[in-house]
This record gives sequence, C-alpha cells and structure tokens, in this order.
Amino acid sequence: MWVSGAHQQGIMLFMRKVPFVVGEFFHIFNRGVDKRDIFSDKYDAFRFIQSLKEFNRIETGNDIFFVDRNKEDKISGRREPTKNKKLVNIICYCLNPNHFHFLLEEIEDGGISEFMKRLGGYVLYFNEKYKRSGTLFQGRFKAVHIESNEQLLHVSAYVNLNNKVHKKFDGTKKHFLDLIPNRSSWNEYIKKDNKFKICGKDIILGQFKNSKDYEKFAEETIEGIKEKRYED
Repeated sequence: MWVSGAHQQGIMLFMRKVPFVVGEFFHIFNRGVDKRDIFSDKYDAFRFIQSLKEFNRIETGNDIFFVDRNKEDKISGRREPTKNKKLVNIICYCLNPNHFHFLLEEIEDGGISEFMKRLGGYVLYFNEKYKRSGTLFQGRFKAVHIESNEQLLHVSAYVNLNNKVHKKFDGTKKHFLDLIPNRSSWNEYIKKDNKFKICGKDIILGQFKNSKDYEKFAEETIEGIKEKRYED
C-alpha cells in the first residue's frame, strides 16, 4: 500500500506552490477558457488521447501529428512511439467536453511539467483546425497533491468516472464523447481485453481482489460524490 513520503514529512503541496516530487501523485485538471468546449468532434478527442501516449517519453521528436479528419485510426506522418523511459506514470484520465482530469505520478524530475507543456501543443492543433487564435485553456493547469492512500483510491475513482459526476454530461442526450470507448481510462481498469494500455494501474488494482471489486468501489464512490454534490 502506497503512503505519501511528503505527507509523512509534513510537506503540503497544493496548486504547484511547491515543486512536484518524484514518487508522489497529483490530481491534474484544467478546463476551456470561459468554460468552452475543448473537444468539438471525436477526432479532437482521438488526437488528445494519442498525445497522452506519444508525448509521455523522455525522448521525443518535434513532429506534431494530426488526426485525419475522415478516419479516426489514421494519423498523418505519425510514427509508433519507441520504448523510451516515461516522463510520468499516468494512473488514470478522463476527457469531458470542456475539461479534463488526470491522476499522475511524477517519475522523472520535471516530468509532469514537461508532459503538460507538450500536451499544450493541442492548442496549436485546435486553433489551426478551427481557424481561431488565442488561448484555449483557462490559465495554467491545476494540480493537487495526493496526501494519503485513501485519497489516491478515491481520486482514481473520481477521475475514471468523472463523466458521471456531472449531470450535464450524464443526461439523456448523448455527447459524441460518450461514443468513444477510451474517453476515460475506465475500460482499462475493468476490461481485460482493453487495447489502449495508457495507464499504470497496478498501484490501484493491486489493492483489490480483482477488477470487479474495484469497479464496485469506484461506482459506490461516485454515487457518494454525486449525492453530496447535488443534495440540495
């Protein structure tokens, strides 16, 4: 069971006032400026998800790839990522229409900052595609340090099922993101045949008998969050 070393030493890390620490876990999130959508079609989401894999390497090329707008499985000029060391350990993620959530472990000095900097290339892609200019995200990304194992487990559930936390994203009218099987890492956790394999799940699933037990825990956690959030 993981226990935060920084927590034991009395170090409090919130909103990047203190640098990221190797071996520590952080909840990372951001949303569109003025709460605008940051994914306008499924190809935007595919491009962002591919970025999670492509840019999570210490060594990477400068090529910025673009999803073919006609075929979701074709990426122009893209090469398969090599087996270089990762910048971060992606524990879980979720894309919503106007914001995203990650649970990341810092495994290299400056890894989270560099990883998020590279993901910023999505703004260039988005602006070129939609003939716009200016910022897309609401300032710099936010980060909250995970201080205990209990918090780690609950944040994993919150991120994996974040689309179910928000009523406006969980209504009767389906958003195109609901049709994308890897809009979050939930399927990586509960389906053995999942092919995406972006996340390092062992720190979470290793604390449960099997994926079914984790599925039950996560769903109960989300129901508790929803009840508390919408109790009025």
